[in-house]
Amino acid sequence: MLAAMSVLRGHSPEPSHRPLRPAQTPLIWRAGSALDHAIVRSVGSLSITGEFPPHLRGRPVLVAANHIGMFDPFVLIAACRSVGFLPRFMLTAGLLDAPVIGPVLRASGHLRVDRGKSNIAEAFGRATENLRTSRVPLLVYPEGRVSREPGLWPERGKTGVARMALHGDVPVVTISQWGAHEAVYWGTETVSGVQDVKPLVMSLLRAMRKRPTFQVHFGGQVDLSGLSADRPGDARRAHARIMNQITANLVPLRADQLDKPRFHDPTRPCDSTSPWKPER
Repeated sequence: MLAAMSVLRGHSPEPSHRPLRPAQTPLIWRAGSALDHAIVRSVGSLSITGEFPPHLRGRPVLVAANHIGMFDPFVLIAACRSVGFLPRFMLTAGLLDAPVIGPVLRASGHLRVDRGKSNIAEAFGRATENLRTSRVPLLVYPEGRVSREPGLWPERGKTGVARMALHGDVPVVTISQWGAHEAVYWGTETVSGVQDVKPLVMSLLRAMRKRPTFQVHFGGQVDLSGLSADRPGDARRAHARIMNQITANLVPLRADQLDKPRFHDPTRPCDSTSPWKPER
């Protein structure tokens, strides 16, 4: 369903990067990543900086990224694949229960979370337990949705990722990204007909013509030292460290667009604020 890269600027996979291991990555997910390769390559170019910490390869890891658009999961899988691993995602029940794509995603090993339902705490508990023994990184969005902050800075988000990291004693690696919001419009909450899909298709065709650059920066491991799962307030502190690192590494990616994105998406709501937005 997804994967790959186009033009790498600022990063070349080093020889120390381990190849994707068949035992760790289902065949169907590796095949999906090859399709993603073609999709991302047809839309724009991929620029990768930073690296995934070598000492964390083959260990349980949470990878936390900012969420800037509907196309950025494709870009993130492309970037992760290019540096030598394919992450799993925490996905909503709607995706995993969908016809055709649902069985593919389930077979690929992604984790289920039913947003807004009483079992969401149970889902995070299962994910935390799964993390303790998994050797495949789990990619998560601390914000929980595409940012609706006018400048596309990270939203406040929730402490779920931080709690998973502290309870599971799992390291967190951040990814900061910019540019994927130019590929596909935000669109609409619900699709009721062709008119709701048309803006998405037209924006994608425009991107294929303009060929935006998708910038992805691997920001390294977050320092969560001194924090405990049992100490009140530490989950919030861990969340702040994660979000501040994502934001700090986002600044140089959009140095010429600090006030607002150059690209305007008329369909994206702008009704949120960001506590992480750097002061100027």
